[in-house]
Amino acid sequence: MAAGGFSTTRLVRLRELLERHVESGFVPGVLVVLARHGEVHIEATGTLAFEGAGSQTPMATDTICRLGSMTKPIVAACAMTLVEDCTLRLDDPVDDLLPELANMTVLADPDGPLDAAVPAERPIMVRDLLTYTLGTGVVPAEPGTVPIADALDTLGAQPPDEWIRRLGALPLVHQPGERWMYDVAANVTSVLIARATGRSFGDALRERICDPLGMKDTAFTVSDASIGRLATAYERDDAASGRPAVDDGPDGRWSRPRVFESGGGGLVSTADDYLAFASTLLAGGTHHGERVLSRPSVTLMTSDHLTPAQRAVSGFWPGYFDHMGWGFGMSVHTRRTRLGPSVGSYGWPGFYGTAWYNDPAEQLTAIVLMQRAHMGNQTLPMWNDIWTTVYQAIDD
Repeated sequence: MAAGGFSTTRLVRLRELLERHVESGFVPGVLVVLARHGEVHIEATGTLAFEGAGSQTPMATDTICRLGSMTKPIVAACAMTLVEDCTLRLDDPVDDLLPELANMTVLADPDGPLDAAVPAERPIMVRDLLTYTLGTGVVPAEPGTVPIADALDTLGAQPPDEWIRRLGALPLVHQPGERWMYDVAANVTSVLIARATGRSFGDALRERICDPLGMKDTAFTVSDASIGRLATAYERDDAASGRPAVDDGPDGRWSRPRVFESGGGGLVSTADDYLAFASTLLAGGTHHGERVLSRPSVTLMTSDHLTPAQRAVSGFWPGYFDHMGWGFGMSVHTRRTRLGPSVGSYGWPGFYGTAWYNDPAEQLTAIVLMQRAHMGNQTLPMWNDIWTTVYQAIDD
């Protein structure tokens, strides 16, 4: 029997897999939303927490979760609304709005001293921010071994103007446009959007993306009225108890206003909200008949923009870019290597074990929400199993 393009019999395999993760104590709860052919299928098991009131509250589509890097595609979409109204232009320098990033220098040796730098060959463009090729980002290195990695780690949670000032005082790791580098570009984009709109980044995001899509629970802070729906986030197992240790609970970091509204990973959201966003992209930019983004914008965002040289990134999930590219704030599948996402699928995971992909070839949206730190890495075996059980259930 099939429902919404899925075999109901084969979907049992997905549910059994999720139940094993919960029964093993890996996470207290996990939720998967699959949307296809106008129908939505939900698999939810477990609770919001191992302890306290959350241990009595089942996972649901209105459970609030920390998105981590699943924030990044939403930021890119917000930036594209500014491109569409000509507030921003993709190939304009960011210098006017972000003077802190004008006249940058670039390390002579990416692993070398910070004072050995050369002038940047060109300005940083808006396009560089969206494709993560502005010249700086995460540098995987042991503390004390690479000066720029240590310097970037000290940026911290500063007010936006101070954060961008500190970033601009550092040299770039590579020339603008030369290499893809993770994460920092999304935070720079958030400051750019705030200055371009004259609003806080959170306000701009709400006005341009969240409100039009009805994403009422997507924000940088959880309100007092909604805190009971916030799932607890866990770290690696505690050495003493052998159980996952709490990383952030209902009274933790997201219960208070954020000093820096991070475009790289600061949002909380729900399955209902993220499905609204993902479905809008899959529909070419429309939501309930109202256009939020143009179809050409969605096509641009979800196309691979990286050259082979730009993909040559060491230390980031080795081999990942052998079959993946990068659009605006999200990855794009360029080769099918497993049962999972088809060529042309796009999306991105998050630090706490969240993940989302749209697969236009299958007309499929898939969203996974759990809350355990360091679990966004899509090369982990558990993700192979999740995507395998999703795709083996397709039936039409």
